[in-house]
Amino acid sequence: MSHDHHDERPQLTPEQTAAALNPPAGRNGGDLVVETLQGLGATTVFGLPGQHALGMFDALRRSSLTYIGLRVENNAGFAADAYGRITGEVAPLLLSTGPGALTSLAALQEAAAASAPVLAISSQIPVAGLGGGRHGYLHELRDQKASFRDVVKSVHTVRTASQIPSAIAAAWESALTAPHGPVWIEIPQDVLLAETTVPVVSAMDATPRELYARPELTAVAADLLSKAERPAIIAGGGVVRSDASGKLLALAEKLDAPVVTTFGGKGAFPWEHPLSLQSWLEDRYTTDFLESADVLLVVGSGLGELSSNYHTFAPRGRVIQIEADAGKLESNHPALGIHADAREALSDLLEAVDRREDPSAPERVRTVLEAVRERIAAQELTLEQRLIASVREALPDASPSFWDMTILAYWAWSAFDARHPNTMHSAQGAGGLGYGFPAALGAAAADRTRPVLAVSGDGGAMYSIAELATARQYDLPVTWLIVDDGGYGILREYMTGAFGEATATELTRPDFVALAESFGVPAVRTTPESLTADLAASLAAPGPSVVVLPALLRMFEPTHL
Repeated sequence: MSHDHHDERPQLTPEQTAAALNPPAGRNGGDLVVETLQGLGATTVFGLPGQHALGMFDALRRSSLTYIGLRVENNAGFAADAYGRITGEVAPLLLSTGPGALTSLAALQEAAAASAPVLAISSQIPVAGLGGGRHGYLHELRDQKASFRDVVKSVHTVRTASQIPSAIAAAWESALTAPHGPVWIEIPQDVLLAETTVPVVSAMDATPRELYARPELTAVAADLLSKAERPAIIAGGGVVRSDASGKLLALAEKLDAPVVTTFGGKGAFPWEHPLSLQSWLEDRYTTDFLESADVLLVVGSGLGELSSNYHTFAPRGRVIQIEADAGKLESNHPALGIHADAREALSDLLEAVDRREDPSAPERVRTVLEAVRERIAAQELTLEQRLIASVREALPDASPSFWDMTILAYWAWSAFDARHPNTMHSAQGAGGLGYGFPAALGAAAADRTRPVLAVSGDGGAMYSIAELATARQYDLPVTWLIVDDGGYGILREYMTGAFGEATATELTRPDFVALAESFGVPAVRTTPESLTADLAASLAAPGPSVVVLPALLRMFEPTHL
């Protein structure tokens, strides 16, 4: 384990020395923010300006950073979240004080749940107002950072210009240390605006700590897996986030162990592989199969509500849990808990296990998948299955997709084949509405070479409709599929099932096609029959587009009740 990079002292080039001795005039605290971000390797920032944050936004003009401005802070947070997921790099999010900052909270909760490295930098009231003195400043909160402390990984308050580079570097390191996550920095308005003679920031370093498995735990896990009669693997979002799907595939094949992916781990294992149980987690056949494993390896998942078929999963064998978030170790089931990054731990396990041959494994997998298919087929949900197939056919294999909390997305969690790792993303971590479209915009900003798909219901679409302006302004290649059923469809279904009728679920909504066109975004109204063709055409066209599908969808029957 080499940690030498921490011992290397940063050295200045002659040019950097000259720049340090003669800093250009007219720089302020905002310049220190953007110089630090550039020095750490940031290229794109998201956000929304506000009065206290103007020093930071003015400094963008003097930087090489690309700025993507969204229309609502929460949507800017979703865009940064997706940028972080897609690139694995830190996504800076620039916010104003008070209402602007607080509006981003739901997005930061999603980033925390999904381990997305978002670096939120907010302004704050002037230094004189820090500490809850109630001076009545615009945007004043008694303790702004207290609102964020429960949501993000770490909080950092700056009080002087010289603290800015170190605070940002510390937050950057925190965001990228496994498990990735959102972090919070706040800088007072007067610190951002005050002229500074601090030299131009160069030679920045913020190297995240590696999180290795303890070798004695790896040895025990390898022994259990090597001797198992019926091993199985649950692969969660940690496999995707740590770019460990190649290691997972190699380990599964070495052990002949069937693999199921969680909804956060979509794409972590090839869908059509003979050992792939796919991701039918809300299914009793899958749950029973996993319960019957004598050794179950859980990688990068806390086995939360969705991954455990609503906490009905009761494993009978030994559980080995690899998890970068120490708080999730054994949080739901007793296990051999290994606190480690999924990639590093799988790499160690791969070397330590013995090859295990089990010719019956693919047959056992096929039996489960056939039983699942028959159960779904008996419910006559052909429309829903056809729509999932149409989206898969229209979407290029390497294109990312972002799914809001909507019935078609709940189908996709179980039934959609994410053909590459890190291409299918949803808001199932925190479960808030409005994620799909702004997240897709963030992914498109990360890579404009391939089209990105967003999927929303009409209810969720209204949360982010303002971002049609953002899509047009930056000409982002995002196609937005809006499934319009005239209300909050899943809540309508839940309430009808529980109470016999639904309340507060019916919605008046706009003509989405006309509305999109008013933003200069081409739009089409489609049908289940023409969805594949219309979606493919929209994805192939440059820039943003909207496809509206009027349809009333149903969920498959739950098996946990």
